[in-house]
Amino acid sequence: MDAEAMKMLGAGLAVGVGLVGSGVGIGILGYGAMQALGRNPEASGVIMTNMILAIAFAEALGIYALITGIILAMVA
Repeated sequence: MDAEAMKMLGAGLAVGVGLVGSGVGIGILGYGAMQALGRNPEASGVIMTNMILAIAFAEALGIYALITGIILAMVA
């Protein structure tokens, strides 16, 4: 394999692993929030606020992985 193919493979792996981790994290957060809402529906405001904030942080990590992969594909 040449250097260009290895560069693209590395960029793809960086994005793939980063976004899979972000997706799993968001899924676990959603599952936990739905469990909490089922057990304590009167606390839905606080639970939803915390869930959305945590999902935003997990999504940001996925976006960082995407940007890293784009930089690897373009520059390296």
